[in-house]
Amino acid sequence: MLSASPQFDAGLKARAANALLALVEAARLAGEIAMRDFRIGAQTCATVEFKHGGSPVTSADLAVDRFLKSRLSAKIPDAGWLSEETVDDSARLALSTVIVVDPIDGTRAFVSGDPRWTVSIALVADHRAVAGVVHAPALDETFAAAIGSGATLNGAPIAASTRRELAGAKIAGPRPLIARLGDASSVQLLSEPKIPSLAYRLARVASGSLDGAFAAADSHDWDIAAADVLLSESGACLTDAKGLPLSYNRAATRRGALAAAPSALLPSLISTLSLAFAGATAGNLTA
Repeated sequence: MLSASPQFDAGLKARAANALLALVEAARLAGEIAMRDFRIGAQTCATVEFKHGGSPVTSADLAVDRFLKSRLSAKIPDAGWLSEETVDDSARLALSTVIVVDPIDGTRAFVSGDPRWTVSIALVADHRAVAGVVHAPALDETFAAAIGSGATLNGAPIAASTRRELAGAKIAGPRPLIARLGDASSVQLLSEPKIPSLAYRLARVASGSLDGAFAAADSHDWDIAAADVLLSESGACLTDAKGLPLSYNRAATRRGALAAAPSALLPSLISTLSLAFAGATAGNLTA
């Protein structure tokens, strides 16, 4: 099982802390760009198109992506680039560091006027997320963390829940999966309405406002990398369905089912997740 308190050398911790300053500044500026087209409770004024597979992308997603690539490539010039809205360049695989970005995580929420969308940015070094920011401009919430420096929300320290038992835990994720979890565990889970931004869902576990969160298969590295370091620095973990830690900057960016929870609660969640997925099909569960 992944330790919530990994050890890192001083040089890497210093680099992560310095990088975080650039990531936070860029995320806030990117949020200002996106907010020009966001209308709370109403349809966005951005142009909306649909990718292959049916997921939406807006002119705001693309504008934020262009801004972040230009700014962060200048700030961290030796890092590769991986973003949902940029054609992937396999040259990143030969680099030890990569910037991982979701310009707008929760585009459907952005389009419909739901404020629970985020700008998600991570720095990955040697296949592990070492600095990350999950910025929710419409909620005025900025989650940030760097290895060895703790996690914060709007500059104040945060910590994951101290819950140890699954009974009564407040868990967020796809409704069909939450229902299966309750059946598999034979305990009542206090479900949270689905949070459209996966990064924000995971960040709330880091802040302790949720006891745990799940993602069904088909999330990608840009959805989770920034939140991963938030979780590890707050006393929680993000793992795959077998309880294994996640590795980044791989050729494949797509993920299977994931679980996030405080370290003491995670074994129970992983066990229950395995039971919940027994007999489930990908078609009836979404991230």
